[in-house]
Amino acid sequence: MSEQPLLSRLDLNLLVALDALLTERSVTRAAERLHLSQPALSASLARLRTHFNDPILARRGNTYELTPLALRLTEHTTTALEAARRVFESQATWSPGESTREFSIYGSDYGFATIGSEVSRLAAEAAPGVRFRFMLHNPSIVDDALNRLRAADGMVIPHGYLVDLPFADLWRDEWVVVASESNEQIGGGLTMDLLGDLPWVFTYQSRTAFTSAARQLQQLGIEPRVEAVVESFLALPHFIAGTQRLGLIQAGLAHVVTAVPGVRILEAPFDPTPVVNALWWHPVHTRDPEHAWMRGIFERAAEQVSGRRSTGGAEAVTAV
Repeated sequence: MSEQPLLSRLDLNLLVALDALLTERSVTRAAERLHLSQPALSASLARLRTHFNDPILARRGNTYELTPLALRLTEHTTTALEAARRVFESQATWSPGESTREFSIYGSDYGFATIGSEVSRLAAEAAPGVRFRFMLHNPSIVDDALNRLRAADGMVIPHGYLVDLPFADLWRDEWVVVASESNEQIGGGLTMDLLGDLPWVFTYQSRTAFTSAARQLQQLGIEPRVEAVVESFLALPHFIAGTQRLGLIQAGLAHVVTAVPGVRILEAPFDPTPVVNALWWHPVHTRDPEHAWMRGIFERAAEQVSGRRSTGGAEAVTAV
């Protein structure tokens, strides 16, 4: 027989108490958050300490700090609590027009400025009580996507970063180059030599966080001289205006970039591999009818985004 404690013997209310204690790092504040008396929450903390054989909260002077174990429990507790909520909020029949569900989606500001805004609009028309929470991802979230997506509804990210998860392809996009209008070195045209000579701003640059176009530059034998790294596509042009720097951005954001004074969009002097954007989710959500409805909203939004790209996406791009 397993030596692990049976789930039926555990008080799942302790999960709520643990989450509040880890978040507030104070018995008093956690009790106020849960609308409980301080002695009641102190009793829960005592039971948690016995279960984990760990203090959870350790006094340091006049304050409390999380123990190393408590720090490790923080993300797991939030994920487990959210998963438990989803279990008990599920319904045999579900009507979008009457629902007040919140869908949580990870993505970049590029994804939110393109398909995210369209998803929000379409959902509001069909289900006024439903709302979306769009959360910026980062390299650590992407690396831990399998666990993160247990508690979240999806992640909008191109192919090439996630594996072994269900997905729905949404829309394709192209890469273009951002440059300053005052960059006189590009007067005769953007060449491969200039890509190697001029400084760059990258949106991501690490072993696991990168853009496909930046990786392609290196595969072509160009090692970009990176002067700044910013984890935001929408902020990129502000780091380029008035400088000699170059940047790579999706053509779907060309209209946003050209609204920034002093920058322009150029075609790349090589053939960047297109971006294939997709919605990814954890397998536990696949048969959820509410989640299936949400995926349908994303697919409809992708059609709208693709339509706009085909009719006017290249107007702001200057061939050189």
